[in-house]
Amino acid sequence: MLIHTVQQGETLSQIARDYRTPLSNIISANPSINPNILYIGQSIVIPGFPDPNSLPYQIEVSINNRRLRLFKDGLLQKEYPIAVGRMLFNTPVGDFIIINKAPNPGGPFGTMWMSLSKEHYGIHGTNDPSSIGRAVSRGCIRMNNKDVEELARIIPIGTPVSIRP
Repeated sequence: MLIHTVQQGETLSQIARDYRTPLSNIISANPSINPNILYIGQSIVIPGFPDPNSLPYQIEVSINNRRLRLFKDGLLQKEYPIAVGRMLFNTPVGDFIIINKAPNPGGPFGTMWMSLSKEHYGIHGTNDPSSIGRAVSRGCIRMNNKDVEELARIIPIGTPVSIRP
């Protein structure tokens, strides 16, 4: 099972939105919590996702290097160039998981969208390949379409994503 560690300023309803999981399901999975009083470092079970430690893949994103690295069982498998958030639209730093995949989302999102466990953020393709390698997005991680399609084929839902400066 997936355990979310409460960060400063988080509410249970925001956590539910981040994981696109009904609040009632989270409350049911955590019968001992008071939904109105969370504390930093508190562990909350998020139902419907595998334990990330049970999955062979991990993704590491370096914002400054504009690279996404795919690991399997701790070994680097592939490195991809990416675009990241521009000034005032920073790519969020932290530990997330892939919570869903949506092929052909259209528009600027290219041929694949994979949601992160942070509302409004994801890893996606692009209709502007010249943007790769630059800080131009509204905070999402942008990849070449062929790269994001390849990545989406490889990784399962629940894959951990570590985003660092």
